[in-house]
Amino acid sequence: METKNKSAPQVALVTGAGMGIGFEICRNFASEGMAVMLNDLDPGLTQQAVEKINAEFPNRCKGLAGDASDTDFISDLTRQTVAEFGRLDVAVANAGITVFGDFLDYKEADFHKLVQLNLVGSFFLAQQAARQMIAQQTGGSILFMSSVTGHQAHKNLAAYGMSKAALEMLAKTLVLELSPYKINVNAVAPGATMTERTASEAGYEQTWSRITPMGRPAFPKDIAAAVSFLVSPRARHITGQSLVIDGGWTATSPSPYQE
Repeated sequence: METKNKSAPQVALVTGAGMGIGFEICRNFASEGMAVMLNDLDPGLTQQAVEKINAEFPNRCKGLAGDASDTDFISDLTRQTVAEFGRLDVAVANAGITVFGDFLDYKEADFHKLVQLNLVGSFFLAQQAARQMIAQQTGGSILFMSSVTGHQAHKNLAAYGMSKAALEMLAKTLVLELSPYKINVNAVAPGATMTERTASEAGYEQTWSRITPMGRPAFPKDIAAAVSFLVSPRARHITGQSLVIDGGWTATSPSPYQE
């Protein structure tokens, strides 16, 4: 493939971005002049999110609904991004699920569902994005969405924490394979974050404000700001790293279940 004009707007693909952290990542990218392909499983949510972003930043965002755990769809998503925008410079594997459960009673079906999205989906999105970036010969950035539960034990999240720790190891391992193509790979590990989902949990903000050294949980903007830096030209020499964004919680790690 012919090398693209490096002065052209950067193009980003973000999965699981209908709301919460993923949406704010897309919105932040659009505010910085990037073209964005926004993915979510829910078609209605995908369309709504795209319309919100384009209302602020016209014609910056397009959407494609689909299951980011399906490897065939991941291939289609990557191809459609390039068809719409002509290139792909940034891929953020944000889509993921949390399935709580006691280790001794954890269901195999829940385990496979979680691993299929959190790990399989992320792995093959990175693969498809890297292949496209290599073909363009312009480098690029890949970012995985980890979690503080990949660093510290958390009750009823054995499978989830395992999957997030695995993503951080994947980011480190891909340094060996993708650095020759000028593709950097990193992860961010959010702590407790106020999203539409967590805001509906009774006492969530109060609990995490109490046990977080900085006095509050994160907000999606906190995570999006870090993501924007790590995929920007300013961070091209940063690769294989995992950035924890938790207001200091992992330094002390008090349990939210303690009174």
